[in-house]
Amino acid sequence: MSFTIEYLECVLLVFVRISLILAIAPFFSNVNIPRKIKIVISFFLTLIIINTVDYTSVTYDGAVGYGILVLKEAITGALIGTGSGICLYILNFSGNMVDMDIGLAMAQEFDPMTNVNATLTTNFFTAVFMLMFLVSDMHYYVLDAVMDSYKMIPIGEAKIDGSLLKVMISYITDYFVIGFRIILPIFSCILVINIVLGILAKVAPQINMFVVGMQLKILVGFILLFFMLSLLSGVVDFLFKEMQTVTNQLMQLMSS
Repeated sequence: MSFTIEYLECVLLVFVRISLILAIAPFFSNVNIPRKIKIVISFFLTLIIINTVDYTSVTYDGAVGYGILVLKEAITGALIGTGSGICLYILNFSGNMVDMDIGLAMAQEFDPMTNVNATLTTNFFTAVFMLMFLVSDMHYYVLDAVMDSYKMIPIGEAKIDGSLLKVMISYITDYFVIGFRIILPIFSCILVINIVLGILAKVAPQINMFVVGMQLKILVGFILLFFMLSLLSGVVDFLFKEMQTVTNQLMQLMSS
């Protein structure tokens, strides 16, 4: 086999996009997976994809033109990876809001998946999501998205313009709307408890409402989380559909 400089340059372009997608997408971005393994997976996917795409049509002018192509491929991979990772961001937001309501916001622990401190409910939601993510074979969807991205967006032909702003605004809107919909049962019950405690504080000021309220919120919060377990499968399934929608929208806008 003979390798040309043009072939190796196209291999690098494909490798940049794939590595950025896997660096941000759920499961593949897990810090527990060694970086060498991620590089090997990206490299073998590159070898598979480079032989299925038309890389002979890639043109550029000098080192500056090639650098622009590398940057475009990196941005394309980052956007596709961000679209597929919308689920984790929403669950992190929901978990933080739940712990703020029930009084566990300061009880944080190290999250090995994100390499930062996270609240207890956030880690719980993330663990449940990742289990369902693997059981439902959604990690194969990420690999399919990698393959489909080259059918919709050929190498170096991604169109990055103002149309992506609409998708990002929709993404931010869904981030808050879906996040609040997940925590709405807990938020409503805690709001009622706060109203009741406020009334009791006026009726019986001798009672220490701070001590009573803190314990009551944690107890009610755990009970509500227990009943929410049966609803998490539906929530995760909805998040999977949202992930597919956002990813498809991003790829369609960059290909149009």
